[in-house]
Amino acid sequence: MVIQRRQMPVEETDKLCGGEGIARLVSLAPAETMRNLRVLKEVTLEPGVKIGYHKHEGETEFFLIRSGAGLLNDNGREVMVHAGDVVITGNGSSHSLLNTGKKKLVFYAIIATY
Repeated sequence: MVIQRRQMPVEETDKLCGGEGIARLVSLAPAETMRNLRVLKEVTLEPGVKIGYHKHEGETEFFLIRSGAGLLNDNGREVMVHAGDVVITGNGSSHSLLNTGKKKLVFYAIIATY
C-alpha cells in the first residue's frame, strides 16, 4: 500500500490538549491499518504554539523530532528537544511541548496501545 501525501487528511486543532495556538496534524495512515496504534501523525507547531500538559494511560507516545526545537515538559522536568531527538512518554506519564524556536517545530507523533 502506498498513500501519497496529497491523499493524507490534514486537520488544524486549536489548543491541542489544552495548549495554545493551532497545531497542524497530517494523518499518515488510515485507522483501519493501525492495529495497535492509536495515532500516527505528522505534527507542525508554529513558533509559540504549545501542546498542553496531558497524561497517557494504557499507551505510550513517541515524538520523533524532524525539525525545529522546543521545550518539553517531561513529568515536570523541562528539557529542550531538537531535530533528531526522540521523546518517549510511557504509560502513566505526562508531557507537554512548546515551540520555543523561530522556525516551525515538525515531528511525528506515534501512540502505541497495549
